[in-house]
Amino acid sequence: MAMPVPRDEGDLKAAGLVLPTTGPWTVDDLARLPDDGLQYELFDGMLVVSPAPLPAHQSAVSELHVLLHAGCPPDLQVFVAPLNYQPDRFTSAQPDLLVAQREHGEEHDVRRPLQLAVEVLSPSTRRKDLTVKRETYARTGVAAYWIVDPDKESIRVLELTDGAYEQVGEVTGDERLTVEHPFPVTLHPASLLRS
Repeated sequence: MAMPVPRDEGDLKAAGLVLPTTGPWTVDDLARLPDDGLQYELFDGMLVVSPAPLPAHQSAVSELHVLLHAGCPPDLQVFVAPLNYQPDRFTSAQPDLLVAQREHGEEHDVRRPLQLAVEVLSPSTRRKDLTVKRETYARTGVAAYWIVDPDKESIRVLELTDGAYEQVGEVTGDERLTVEHPFPVTLHPASLLRS
């Protein structure tokens, strides 16, 4: 499970980093962290560090990317992590997959609300994906959120309505579900999630 990482001035200096020791973390602080294969995210100014994903997780992400890329209209673009979604100074999330307006492709980080965020659950990120990220995506206006569970071979589809997510569908195993947002695509977990 991803754990909040406290800022200890001695640890930061030993790592060659000098960051403020008081107050919440900001995206500016995040930009000074090392590129070491770990996932660094901010939620309301709290730094959360997650380990690199496992092969089964990456396989599911790859299959979903192919599916989304194939159906993506020209005004949208599909991205694979790591890419920062930074809607404010104290929030920086890295969805496993995200769909944004094409104009975002020229920016360093995506700042406007996403059309879709997709998280593939893994043992180290399950709690964060189901709680903190869900709340963050809803609060910042992400239009749709898919929660993919390779262990259950399922995909849960949520859409934002009046500031909260409502489940509009769930598909498991060999079932199929066609969703319309952010563009029409048919989900078939058996072909997407089996390694």
